Amino acid sequence: MTQRACTFALSLCLAACGGASASGEQTTAAEEARVPVQVETGSLTAAIAGAHRSDENRARDRYRHPQETLTFFGLEPEMNVVEMAPGGGWYTEVLAPVLRDHGHLSVAIADPESSEYSQRLLARLARNPEIFDQVEQVIFELPESPSLGPDGSADMVVTFRSTHGWINRGQAQEVYNAMFRVLRPGGVLGVVQHRAADDADPAESAQTGYVPEPTVIELATNAGFVLEESSELNRNPADDHDHPEGVWTLPPSLRLGDTDRAQYEAIGESDRMTLRFRRPAAAAAERATEEAEELIE
Repeated sequence: MTQRACTFALSLCLAACGGASASGEQTTAAEEARVPVQVETGSLTAAIAGAHRSDENRARDRYRHPQETLTFFGLEPEMNVVEMAPGGGWYTEVLAPVLRDHGHLSVAIADPESSEYSQRLLARLARNPEIFDQVEQVIFELPESPSLGPDGSADMVVTFRSTHGWINRGQAQEVYNAMFRVLRPGGVLGVVQHRAADDADPAESAQTGYVPEPTVIELATNAGFVLEESSELNRNPADDHDHPEGVWTLPPSLRLGDTDRAQYEAIGESDRMTLRFRRPAAAAAERATEEAEELIE
């Protein structure tokens, strides 16, 4: 058993025994009861409708469009998928049942020994081992742990609302390079990100959670990706991108509490870009390199 798998198995054991959760908090009676749920594996529709998802998470579907978004990316049950920075596991809850029996899901997280976010995610996964027991955790922290897995091993990498954080830490290009490395030739990178105006300064807008779409395209292109298609699935024209607490002013964070709450709830979640990139197949990559060299000459 690898160290990563061992750590995950330990978190499952702690939760199952009803002791302290991975976040250091005592488990509740509801967590200890943990009624197993049955979800049809291999089906995106069934995963979205699954009883393992809370009403609170389901309420986000109308803003995040998981069925349409993952279909746009080309998700298939046999794929090896890496989910970047899964946060509380909103998309993990959808991806894991689809991939459980015939594919593979890895979640790229910070070291649980030092990250409360990772601890909470592992505690969440531990509550339903019948769904999440095959999910692998990959410790991804730059510069110490820069690998998302063996080079060329993944069919798809997905990232949801994370690029602004990488820009803020000065690591965005390195992260996109790592996502390129782990994908096989022909593999897909799916990106959803809070969208700033095209002419916004990314260093400034990223601090509010928003990133210009051309900046994301540039990061991916610099890594070697080709933009295959963009979609307006997650567009929200009611969001003007200008809020006192940035994107966190809007649902689900609602950082201002009751101040103008109705106004921000009426806007809904943020305006988002949805982009599908592809790592070129070897022959296509060689042709692109040759064409670039010819242009330079």
